[in-house]
Amino acid sequence: MAFELPPLPYDYDALEPVISKETMTFHHDKHHAAYTAKLNEGVAADPSLEGQSIEQILGRISSLPPLVRNNGGGYWNHDFFWKIMGPKGSTQPSGKLAEAIETYGGLDKLKEDFNTKGAGQFGSGWAWVIVDDSGALKVTSTPNQDNPLMDDAKDKGTPILGNDVWEHAYYLTYKNDRPGYLKAWWDVVNWDEVGRRFDAAAR
Repeated sequence: MAFELPPLPYDYDALEPVISKETMTFHHDKHHAAYTAKLNEGVAADPSLEGQSIEQILGRISSLPPLVRNNGGGYWNHDFFWKIMGPKGSTQPSGKLAEAIETYGGLDKLKEDFNTKGAGQFGSGWAWVIVDDSGALKVTSTPNQDNPLMDDAKDKGTPILGNDVWEHAYYLTYKNDRPGYLKAWWDVVNWDEVGRRFDAAAR
């Protein structure tokens, strides 16, 4: 069964002014759609992948060709990305997530470390907050369309927050100001969804 392009969970202009309607339209309808189509090409060429979830595929990605790695990562990453953002975000983390962030060192430290990872990622890639095997939060980054679910990731864990630092995610509005984009992006984080993902990962 072919993977399908997930719809945006809100309107294309819902994240303005942080992310413009034009950026969202190109990002979702062109980039995410292309990753979906190319992933399906790779899956169709390998009978061993038939019926596997995208998470199962990522869990054995080191044994698969670049076509599947790059586009499988792009498919999962973007589906995740849309869902952990929202039109107004939510004001602050709460519940067990808030407690984990305090243990980490506080929200300001988490944002600072995350922004530093994102700004320092050479070339294209992603910044992440993951839940590691111990249940603690960790800030990391990956190149290209890699992610922490991949079996050969340097820092493996369950992503609960992530930001796309490929230029196509921000260039129309922020030009080459990646740090400015990273700073503004926190205004559209959906902390309720991030908290739900933390609760699921920390069980």
